[in-house]
Amino acid sequence: MATQPSNHPESIYDFTLKDAQGNDVNLSIYKGKVLLIVNVASKCGMTNSNYVELNQLYEKYKEQGLEILVFPCNQFGDEEPGNNEEIKDFVCSRFKSEFPIFDKIEVNGNNSAPLYKFLKLGKWGIFGDDIQWNFAKFLINKDGQVVDRFYPTTSPLSIEHDVKKLLGIS
Repeated sequence: MATQPSNHPESIYDFTLKDAQGNDVNLSIYKGKVLLIVNVASKCGMTNSNYVELNQLYEKYKEQGLEILVFPCNQFGDEEPGNNEEIKDFVCSRFKSEFPIFDKIEVNGNNSAPLYKFLKLGKWGIFGDDIQWNFAKFLINKDGQVVDRFYPTTSPLSIEHDVKKLLGIS
């Protein structure tokens, strides 16, 4: 489960979360990187296309400073029912993903992870704060600030231009 700093967080670097193995990860280790944070599910109709494209983005830009952080979530249609080990096995064996996989969390409601409460603080249109479904994407700049939020139906490759801009690639 994610922990929240006692004061008001200034950036995502103020959070420490559990990874899929149960280890604490202070997000400050990602300072200076562009992050794409995604709530994921293994049994969603958008699973294959999203993981394929997330892998393509990661492979293309990880050396330039992109990091993709995925957070399994079972709040939408019971589409992420497995435990952390099953999820990690699925993602790593089926999609050969190399980006960090975190502990299963909730992204909406009273038990929403503190990180997601922070991510949702922006004004994001008609849906307000709530995450609509699996594969909502948050783009974070090198200073740990949310610069954009993309709907679950947004293809990861369609935001490549935004990623390149934050990385300083023309």
